[in-house]
Amino acid sequence: MQPITLTRFLIEQQRRENSACPAELRLLIETVARACKTVTHAISKGALGDVLGSLGSENVQGEVQKKLDVIANEILLDANEWGGHLAAMASEEMETIHRIPNRYPKGEYLMLFDPIDGSSNIDVDLSVGTIFSVLRAPEDASGRDVTEEDFLQPGTEQVAAGYAIYGPQTLLVLSLGDGVYEFTLDREMGAWRMTDGPLKIPSGNREVAINMARRAQWSPAIRRYIDERVGCESGPLAGEYNMRWTGSMVADIHRILKRGGVFLYPADHRSPGKARLRLLYEANPMSYLIEQAGGKAIDGRERIMEAQPIGLHQRIGVALGDPHEVDALLDHVVA
Repeated sequence: MQPITLTRFLIEQQRRENSACPAELRLLIETVARACKTVTHAISKGALGDVLGSLGSENVQGEVQKKLDVIANEILLDANEWGGHLAAMASEEMETIHRIPNRYPKGEYLMLFDPIDGSSNIDVDLSVGTIFSVLRAPEDASGRDVTEEDFLQPGTEQVAAGYAIYGPQTLLVLSLGDGVYEFTLDREMGAWRMTDGPLKIPSGNREVAINMARRAQWSPAIRRYIDERVGCESGPLAGEYNMRWTGSMVADIHRILKRGGVFLYPADHRSPGKARLRLLYEANPMSYLIEQAGGKAIDGRERIMEAQPIGLHQRIGVALGDPHEVDALLDHVVA
């Protein structure tokens, strides 16, 4: 018997008593999943499809855009603007929000997305991904134009989040607020089939994902935490931890969900407020998934999903994964 499809899973969620998955949300998730199939098809062509390399332009973050960044952004916009499930969208690649054109019906949800996470890996054939987050539009939004401020909701207000990972297999990892589930793309049938879930982060796996190249930016507490685990030749934890880093948050978080460990991308302690990851497009949706899988997600001190956003492209420090490891980090911070 083959695993159930994404469509069947969503319908069964919708039918549950007090369901958190109404029909409009179900259809939105299915639309996002179809768009991710289109993205993986473009990625699989590589140089043959002229999707590799840079455009020579910069996005709103001041980062050089890869061709695939722009291609995936357009795929997600085109797929979702006409379905009638969204009031507006926001993307890491765009300076401001994308309102649903007047010629299309508007829905009650807002979606934020990072079209290609880990785009530095594209040209060397390593895993990249798409991250998305879904919020409810404010109740009064149906009678006016949606604004940027409508998106500035804490992560606790998310009604769904997930990511697609384009690797040896194409996977969709999703939560609607009742556990985390993994779906694998059956390329022959063109269907997403559930292959794992509900996911729970395994405890006790001594792996740390962190970018050592940014060590100069770490606070003394972060340095102590890392040195105790992977940087010292003596001590109770010396030699007990492995370090992993792919340059793709999706790939590193997927490994943690499946295998355990902790992911760190701390803010720069030398410049308060200076960080790498985006609160709305990366930190909030990944924190939602990690917490749904029994983990913990903090900005270095406080719960990420309780942070009140002040801008569409706000950045934040991130530490998430095995709750025991996150608590151990907190012990160093408050020591």
